[in-house]
Amino acid sequence: MLAETGERAAEEAPKFKNASVHDPSVIKVEDTYYVFGSHLAAAKTTDFMNWTQIASGVHDGNPLIPNVTTELAETLEWAQSNTLWAPDVIQLPDGRFYMYYNACKGDSPLSAMGVAVADDVEGPYKDLGIMLKSGMWGQPSEDGTVYDATVHPNVVDPHVFFDKEDKLWMVYGSYSGGIYILEMDPETGFPYPDQGYGKKLLGANHSRIEGPYMLYSPETDYYYMFLSYGGLDAIGGYNIRVVRSKAPDGPFEDAEGHDMTGVGGPAGTFFDDEAIAPYGVKLMGNVEFGYVEGETPGVGTAYVSPGHNSAYYDEATGKYYLIFHTRFPNRGESHEVRVHQMFMNEEGWPVVAPHRYSGETIGTYDAAELVGDYKFVRHGKNITAEVKASSLIHLAADGKVTGSETGTWRFIGDHRLELRLDGSVFRGVFLRQWDGGTLQNVVIFSALSEAGEAVWGSRVALK
Repeated sequence: MLAETGERAAEEAPKFKNASVHDPSVIKVEDTYYVFGSHLAAAKTTDFMNWTQIASGVHDGNPLIPNVTTELAETLEWAQSNTLWAPDVIQLPDGRFYMYYNACKGDSPLSAMGVAVADDVEGPYKDLGIMLKSGMWGQPSEDGTVYDATVHPNVVDPHVFFDKEDKLWMVYGSYSGGIYILEMDPETGFPYPDQGYGKKLLGANHSRIEGPYMLYSPETDYYYMFLSYGGLDAIGGYNIRVVRSKAPDGPFEDAEGHDMTGVGGPAGTFFDDEAIAPYGVKLMGNVEFGYVEGETPGVGTAYVSPGHNSAYYDEATGKYYLIFHTRFPNRGESHEVRVHQMFMNEEGWPVVAPHRYSGETIGTYDAAELVGDYKFVRHGKNITAEVKASSLIHLAADGKVTGSETGTWRFIGDHRLELRLDGSVFRGVFLRQWDGGTLQNVVIFSALSEAGEAVWGSRVALK
């Protein structure tokens, strides 16, 4: 079995500077990308590799909302909270930046969501008021009926976006009654009246589904809604999933064609992960690429509870990016932002590159250079705190796969892969990436089965 020799020496390794922003939501302003997250945290970058922290913490003096404890006093009081959850920032036609903020009690869906506005993306933001509330037990809710957390949403985790027809929408929700979508007024930044909570897209009965984020692809003409399943902490099994639709308000389907509208725990259940785990395309979860004897040890891909992502499509380069927070093995609840590149496979589903983005661009490869040993990970469909460690497989020149998995592989065109394992067909791409674990450039592959199961491979790289 052959091992790859690195193309780029360790001293030429790409440079990274990390930031801590939980639930990062991305917006590009001129040549700079900003992420805004929970606890009024924010960071910026020009290359998705080197981040500068610009704000953190719900306290007076935070540059985003300098007098936040009084400016958002009504929201914090309603939610019985001293912090804010995952926001979203968008620039509307008037040129100003609108921050959709929210606060939640945490142990119940007692939440409020509002919007603040600024002339500069870095603030200061001034409150325009609350637009939605939830958790009003025994009282009329936004749709006029008595609030019921098994069917009504928790009004947190907003993402506001324009569709391909320039209509403005907001998708939102977490646990409780599911994920909802509202039509928004681009002139005011508020929902159009008389919608209640809007249209339900999926979820019910406190299913652990949250953090919706929408991305339209002109390449496939689909709207992709990214979601996080499971719990966000280090033992919660957080994982990133995606579903798609031809319309921004659904209905959404997964790779097996399941209509996601009815996905949610059965009536009377609470956090029933087994009921929801089969649905939605699971792109990534807990993962660790181990070391092979002879490799240089570095800080490679080893993630715990990656999730609550946003996504970005660069029309100029055709690149797709997945932006998320993650925890790490043996580091407790500390977390950092990570960015991975994505690619559309032959069926129009995104596959995620295994290693963090370091400026790479997909190229044209020869089949001979793809032969070799790979550290291999199956992400599966389950929701688990288990960290899925890599095993070893070999892609042979005759098209056979041996090792921990057996089957066949086929190289198609410039960089496409078809992998057949245990009766399942996985379609994806090959790519060259910087592997921070071995401190070398390596060949990787990322592919997705017809059932929506992701597999990753990262080539063994001996010193």
